[in-house]
Parts: sequence; structure tokens; C-alpha cells
Amino acid sequence: MQHITILGATGSIGVSTLDVLARHPDKYRVYALSAHERVDALAAQCRVFRPRRAVVGSPDAAARLRELLAGLPIDVDHGEAALCEIASSPDTDTVMAAIVGAAGLPPTLAAARAGKKVLLANKEALVMSGQLFMDAVKEHKATLLPIDSEHNAIFQSLPGTYGRSPDAAGVARILLTASGGPFLQRAVDTLEHVTPEEACKHPNWAMGRKISVDSATMMNKGLEVIEAHWLFGAPADRIEVVIHPQSVIHSMVSYVDGSVLAQLGNPDMRTPIAHALAYPERIDSGVAQLDLTQWAALAFHKPDFDRFPCLALAFDALRAGGTAPALLNAANEVAVQAFLERRIGFRAIDRVVRRVMDENPHGAASSIEAVMAQDARARAAAERIVHALSA
Repeated sequence: MQHITILGATGSIGVSTLDVLARHPDKYRVYALSAHERVDALAAQCRVFRPRRAVVGSPDAAARLRELLAGLPIDVDHGEAALCEIASSPDTDTVMAAIVGAAGLPPTLAAARAGKKVLLANKEALVMSGQLFMDAVKEHKATLLPIDSEHNAIFQSLPGTYGRSPDAAGVARILLTASGGPFLQRAVDTLEHVTPEEACKHPNWAMGRKISVDSATMMNKGLEVIEAHWLFGAPADRIEVVIHPQSVIHSMVSYVDGSVLAQLGNPDMRTPIAHALAYPERIDSGVAQLDLTQWAALAFHKPDFDRFPCLALAFDALRAGGTAPALLNAANEVAVQAFLERRIGFRAIDRVVRRVMDENPHGAASSIEAVMAQDARARAAAERIVHALSA
């Protein structure tokens, strides 16, 4: 019986994780659930799965949750320290790290330092603190399994003994597929007028608003490039992004002998979640079997960096190293939120990120404190730029 903590239980990954867990009550038990502000949704999950602990973002949210769960033996708490506690508790075996953004870094790192089985859906943890995070995994003998469909596909396409050394395994390139989002065919000169509603209508995946916008700008894929570098030890020039609108092939690994191994499946996050939960075994995820006869063709294209400048910025940040990825991530989070609040236009997102990266020197990511300090500086800089653009 595995005892599971889900960080970000009310988001799309958290909901999908609970769906998979509910199919296997003989294998999994929920230890703790967390959410930031969606108290009613978290309360409903708690009534069904009866975790021992629940954590929310604020004292007011905690008070409200206690009212909703009155009479149930569930300990309710709030704040970052409580998140770190449920992620590192000796009573949990596996942590689903699905909090979006920089807020997910501290509890995810706490889980790694506690030697947990970490199911990583929070890509920002690696983007912001790649070497620090990987060092923690190694030092504390944690198990790290990727949940992003692309990285999970790469993981499945690599040898079971892969040790983050492409040369030793005969790996030539990592091929990250990308759907291209909702604006793949839209005229570039009209993107300035994109609305938040349009940006959040992903053609293939059901996701939260922030990650949907990141998919539309392809910043999401850029963050995945940085994540792939840390997960698989591949340098930037051996990671390639391939536009694949059908989202049937989730990613590929190209080997030096000319072989290309791919993982295919219907676009449903329950597949990688089930794979990671049960690894190295396989369990039913609830996802329908892929019927290849229903696909007349599978298309592949090179990305257009004029259409998707955020992707180019992410490669720049990876090559620069140090705290440059933390700058990139922080500036993007501020810019995307400003876009969702209609304070700036869609094409201003990449302009805000570029200015923050150009105008703020980056240093060594020598400690989590240094990374978080750079994160704070980048957010303040981005807010100033957003304010000037929206004035």
C-alpha cells in the first residue's frame, strides 16, 4: 500500500491523479491533499478520499475548510511550512508535485530531501534550481519520475539503466514534441489581439489557465526543454522541439544507430500519472486504447521562432545557465498573469520576459536562497515593465 501526498490536488493533474487512485484502492491510500484557494473543491475531495491532512494557502482558507470538514478526522493547516511537512512526512511514500509555478519549489525540494518517490509535474522546480534539485535527489536517494507527458515519454523510451549520460546510452538527440497550441496556423500579425479566452482553448489538452497560455506562447515547451536537460543530462544542442499537432506521439529519443524510439497514446494525463505511480509495473489508467487506424496522418514541423519567441528565450536561458532560467520563469509568471488580467496584450508576454532577462544580470544558482532572491528580483522587474506597458 502506497501512501500518497498530492500537492495541488484541485488542479488538472491533481484531479487526474485522484481518478487513477480511485481505480486502485487496494494499492494506494491518500495521506494528504493541498490546494491554494479552491477550498470547496478540496473539501469535496477530502470527503471522498479521507486524507489525514489537508493544507491550503491562507489562514482564512484554513478556517473555511475546517468548517466544511467539521466532524471528519482531518488535520487542516495552511502555508508553505505545512506544505513542506506533508511532502516530507514519514507517513507518506509518494509525492505528486503538481503545484503550478515557483510556489511548488519548496515542498517539492522538501520531498526530495526526505528521500520520497517524487512524481514531478511541477516543471518550475527543475527550471529554477536544476542542479540543486538533482543533487538533493541523488544525495537523499529519492526517486524522481517525470509526469509531463513529454518527459514521461522520453523516460519510457530510454534504457531502464539510463544514468543521465546520453553518450553512454548511445543517445543522439532528445525529441520533444509540441502541439503548437491554439495559434499554430493563425497569422502572426494578428496575435497581438489574442484574448485570454482564445489563449486558454487548447486544441488537445484540458489544462489550467496559466499552463494553457504557456502552451499558446510555447513557453511551456521552453520550460520543458530546460527540464529535459536536467532530467536526462542532455545539452541544449541535443534537445530538439518538433511540432506535432495531433499529440499522439508524446516525445521521442533518437539513437546514434539511426533508431528512433517513441511513446504513443491518447492525449490524457492519466497515462503518465499511472505509469509513474506503478513504475516499474503497469496499471489501468482509465484511458482508452489508442486506435491508430483512426489517424489518417501524423504531421511534424520545425517550430517558427518568430511565432514562438518564448521558445527561443528558453533555449537562451538554458545556454546561459546559473539563475537565468529562474529569471525567465519568474518574468513569465508575472507576464502571463498580467495578460490573464487584461493588463497587457498577448505579444507583450515575450517582450516582458526578454527585457527582464536583458536588464537583470544572472549569477550562480549556488543555493536555494540565491535562486529565490533572483526570482523575487525578476518578479519586481517584470511588474515594473508591465506597469509601464499598461499605463
